[in-house]
Amino acid sequence: MMRTGVRLALARCPSVSRRAATAANRLVTDPQVLQDKVDAWKGPYTPGPLTEAEFEQFFTDGFVLKRDILTPDLLHAAQGEVEKEVDEVARALFAAGKITDLCEKEGFFSRLTALEKQFPHVSVLLHKRGVLRPGVRQLWSAPVLLDIAQQIIGPDIAAHPVWNLRCKTPQQEQATVPWHQDIAYLDEECWSTLQLTAWVPLLDANEENGCMQVVRGGHRTGRAAHHTCCAGGTWYVDLPEEQIEDVLECNMATDVVTCPVPKGSVLLLNNLIPHRSLNNMSPNIRWSFDLRWQSPHEPTGFSGIKETLPMRMGGNKDFNINWDKWAREDRHTGMTEAAQRRSAAAGADGTRENTTSSDDEKEFDTTIVGPWMHRWPITHHNRHTRALMRSSNNT
Repeated sequence: MMRTGVRLALARCPSVSRRAATAANRLVTDPQVLQDKVDAWKGPYTPGPLTEAEFEQFFTDGFVLKRDILTPDLLHAAQGEVEKEVDEVARALFAAGKITDLCEKEGFFSRLTALEKQFPHVSVLLHKRGVLRPGVRQLWSAPVLLDIAQQIIGPDIAAHPVWNLRCKTPQQEQATVPWHQDIAYLDEECWSTLQLTAWVPLLDANEENGCMQVVRGGHRTGRAAHHTCCAGGTWYVDLPEEQIEDVLECNMATDVVTCPVPKGSVLLLNNLIPHRSLNNMSPNIRWSFDLRWQSPHEPTGFSGIKETLPMRMGGNKDFNINWDKWAREDRHTGMTEAAQRRSAAAGADGTRENTTSSDDEKEFDTTIVGPWMHRWPITHHNRHTRALMRSSNNT
C-alpha cells in the first residue's frame, strides 16, 4: 500500500515495444539474463521493520519510504558531527587566509551558505572530507537500519565504501544531482549486485528544498543505460531521459515519483533505479546522508579503491563492527588515484596541462575526479574534467 506524502504517477513502466536501444552492459548483454538477475534479488519476506507490503514495493518499484524509524537522539548526534566538520573546514580556511569571517553566529542550516559567499564551492570541501565520526557510524549501524538491510539483502551485510554527506546549499549546482543510476559511478563487475541505499535527511525534505525524484520500476530490466559526463559545472554523470525510456523501458510522463521525506524517515533505493535531486529553492541548507549496504560476498564496483566493512554476519545482531582502519581510509584519494591509473593506461591525449599542486592547493581543492570519468563519454568539459587532465599528467 502506498503511503500518503509520496506523490506517485498513475502507471507503471509499460512493457511496450520501443525503438531499438542498446544498454551499456558489456560483461552480460543477454536481456533475459539481466532481468533474471534482478528477479533473483528478492528472497522470501522475513519479519522486521519493513511490512510485507513495503518489502514488496521495494522490489517491485525499486524504492520505498519507511516513516518514523530514526530517533531524534540518533539524528541529533549525527547533526552534531556535521557541525564539527563545518567548523573545522571554516577554521582551516580562516587560518589559511581564504576567508575573513568564521560565521559562527549562523545556525546549522545557514552557516555553510554564509561561508560559501566568501569561498565558493566550500560545500565540495565538506563533501570530500569523508570523515566517519562516531555519530555518523552510529547512524549507519543503527539496529533498525541493519534490520531493514537484513530483510532486503540477507543475513550477511556489509557497508559499501561509497557513502555521502550531502550539503545542499540553496540554488547550488554542485549539490543538485541530475538523473542517474548509482551503478554509473561503479565498475561493471557490481552492476548485478543488489546494493541498498538509505537516504536520510536531517530535516523535512520536500520539493522546495530539493527532495528526491525516482523513476518507478526503472530497475526491472536489469540494464544500465548510457550516461554522459559531466553535467554542467559538476563532476556528476547525467542520464538522458530518452535513455530512461528507450533502455530502461519507462515513461517519463507517468513514472516519475516525487518523494518528500519527513525527518526521522528514510527513503530506501536500489542501485539500478534512476533518481535525481531537485534544486533547493528554500533559504536553508538541505542536509542529508546516503548510506549503502550490500552482501560482503559480492563485487562492490570499487575494487582496488576501498573494500566493504562487514556490519552483520549470519544475522548476528551482536556482531562487532571493526570501524577503526576502515573509517580512516580516504576513498576520495583512492578515486583520484584510480582515475590517474586509467588515464595512464589510456595514454597521453595531448591536452593535459603540465602543472603541479602545492599542499595548500590540495587542501582547498574543490574539484572531484574519479574513474567514472573514463567510463562514460565526456560531452561537457569543466573544472572537474580539467582537474582530471592535470592529475593524469602528474602520474
